[in-house]
Amino acid sequence: MADLARERIQAVVEPVVTEQGYDLEELKVSQAGRRTLVRVMVDRDGGVDLDAIAAVSRTVSKALDSDEAESGPFSTSSYTLEVSSPGVDRPLTLPRHWRRNIGRKVKVDLGQGAVTGRVTAADENGVTLDLAEGHKSVAYRDLGSGRVQLEFSRSSGKNERQG
Repeated sequence: MADLARERIQAVVEPVVTEQGYDLEELKVSQAGRRTLVRVMVDRDGGVDLDAIAAVSRTVSKALDSDEAESGPFSTSSYTLEVSSPGVDRPLTLPRHWRRNIGRKVKVDLGQGAVTGRVTAADENGVTLDLAEGHKSVAYRDLGSGRVQLEFSRSSGKNERQG
């Protein structure tokens, strides 16, 4: 029954999110006592700010309430909706994840072990990484999931201390 409710909720949520120009990155539906917890994670090129999260939340809530009135999976007052965007700890698994992280330092498994490098390009076929030994283009099928590495300060490549 839980899978059926999730499918029904996804059928309502995904078109609304997509129509607003976002990708539905994740949808989790779980029970929290008598209430249903609906967690929606959205992203888009250029990122998502708090105003966008609020707008998506309002629109998704209206869509769920409207669907509920037509025999939805839970009563109108018995769900909690949480809308967020992915954090930097989200694994990079899809081409759009890699594209959205061009310029960032990542750690990824290339089959023979994990490497750390900077994403310099990404398209529908693969990603180009700037590694210590030079640039390397890798097809997505040869990549494990990547993780963004936090950088608190990034040198421009010039000696920032002078004199």
